[in-house]
Amino acid sequence: MSQDPVYEITTRGIRVQVSPAFQDEQSSPEDNRYFWAYTVSITNTGDETVQLKSRVWRIIDAAGKVEEVRGPGVVGQTPTLPPGQQFTYTSGCPLTTPSGFMAGSYQMVDEAGALFDVAIPTFSLDSPFGQRTLN
Repeated sequence: MSQDPVYEITTRGIRVQVSPAFQDEQSSPEDNRYFWAYTVSITNTGDETVQLKSRVWRIIDAAGKVEEVRGPGVVGQTPTLPPGQQFTYTSGCPLTTPSGFMAGSYQMVDEAGALFDVAIPTFSLDSPFGQRTLN
């Protein structure tokens, strides 16, 4: 079994790593239902404390349909990250196609109360049922 890929990007000292994994047991290809879990680790590699306030996700399926999801915090939390601290959570994404992509950003606030955006790396949702193509 191959290891799930890890996607990573750092913005203003905040490193975001994402590892998606196709969930066979929660998927039903005959019903066009495909489900992925993704684990996100947010690490403060900077020198000031920050707090995650909200998120924006763009979910693009294999047919090009885009869904945008916005909301406060992540998994019901708005974690505060002092320098050197990490917050990790797992969530999920259903699609009606066997593959797709997710991307987005977190809105953070720094110690001075200034809001700033932290990029979430674009990552691929690939199931064993998708037809792979090279661009």
